[in-house]
Amino acid sequence: MMILILLFGLIGPVSVVAIYRFAPPPMTYLMVERLFQGHGFDRHWVPLRRISPQLVRSVIGAEDSQFCQHHGFDWKAIQKAMAHNEDRPGKIRGGSTISQQTAKNVFLWPHRDWVRKGLETWFTVLIEGIWGKPRIMEVYLNSIEWGPGIYGAEAAARANFHLSAAQLSPAQAARLAAIIPKPLAWRAARPGPYMQKRGGHIAAAAGAVRRDGLADCVLKP
Repeated sequence: MMILILLFGLIGPVSVVAIYRFAPPPMTYLMVERLFQGHGFDRHWVPLRRISPQLVRSVIGAEDSQFCQHHGFDWKAIQKAMAHNEDRPGKIRGGSTISQQTAKNVFLWPHRDWVRKGLETWFTVLIEGIWGKPRIMEVYLNSIEWGPGIYGAEAAARANFHLSAAQLSPAQAARLAAIIPKPLAWRAARPGPYMQKRGGHIAAAAGAVRRDGLADCVLKP
């Protein structure tokens, strides 16, 4: 029995990750949960070449500046988040990379617990090894939540700016990246003063990403 459990636990995830290396992942746990909450479903999968490089740079600048340097885990960011959470337990900060977020979004349930965190680690290792950085970014940008019932860059660009994901300007890309932490509360199309300021910071970070080649593992120089 233990052998069967080990085989299922090892071979099953590897097989699914290998399939999603080429096939678009279907609906995620979060998408199903949101459907039951009445948020609807709007998602249009597009290949990475049809997503603005500005959005790639913006999400790297906003969410994971070391995306091209790490192998799935940014240990310095994790240590900083742990220190912050010890000092301010009422205001938890995460240290997850884009790779970890992708593993969680595609394969796992959204609620925090130790079982999910352990599986997230395993799936992160797998997608880093089997997919590589461009595919991780492609799946991430096509799967994350960007508003009530809105998933992926194409649906987000259409809903907020009436454009395709390929047509996003630097400012629009920065505003989309700005709402990733709270997609149900924040709006890219009608940003308030705080979101305008946040978008400005992310636009500047995206410029630094371009200047320093921090997205070169996804966008060939």
